[in-house]
Amino acid sequence: MVESFLNLFEQMGYGGIVLLMALESSFFPFPSEVVMIPAGVLAAQGKMNPWLAILSGILGSWIGALLNYYIAVWFGRPILDKYGKYAFMPPHRLDKVEHFFVEHGEISTFTGRLIPAVRQYISFPAGLSRMNLFRFLLFTGLGAGIWVTVLVWIGYAAGTQLDNITSESISALWHQYSTEITIGLVLFCGVLISAYIFWYRRKKRKKAL
Repeated sequence: MVESFLNLFEQMGYGGIVLLMALESSFFPFPSEVVMIPAGVLAAQGKMNPWLAILSGILGSWIGALLNYYIAVWFGRPILDKYGKYAFMPPHRLDKVEHFFVEHGEISTFTGRLIPAVRQYISFPAGLSRMNLFRFLLFTGLGAGIWVTVLVWIGYAAGTQLDNITSESISALWHQYSTEITIGLVLFCGVLISAYIFWYRRKKRKKAL
């Protein structure tokens, strides 16, 4: 079954990575692990270039993130102004969210792409606040790049360390690393956000002088 899946994935190629990662990066509940880990396995087997796989993953992430971004730009505010109170998002709270993202959109976008269950939806507040598109793509690409690189590396390790690749062996390798990776990324985001807060407050104090 695994061999058939890898053969199918090999036939889909880099375009398949772009398409599936675009789905993952949008609001569709599609796991990126199903895409990038097999790409890493194929890279270990010499059937894919790992760097092209990573670039394809980033490109797909950009496409999905842009879909969410423009949905928020075109439809977000009118819908939330009308129905937001039912989702605990009245207009005054929505204004605060937009103001926060105007001030801190870059760090929020970057770290949001690294946090599970947040990475798919961080583009919505960016679109609501009409974050600068170049900066949005830059920090989305940086965050997505780290994530897809980690997944390709896991797949590559599976492809080089295991003679007989099975769904159980890949799953075991993912479970072996997933907790450590998640904790590491959360700690990394915590340190980065702390440094950002320190820098931001220092900047504010200098302006006040």
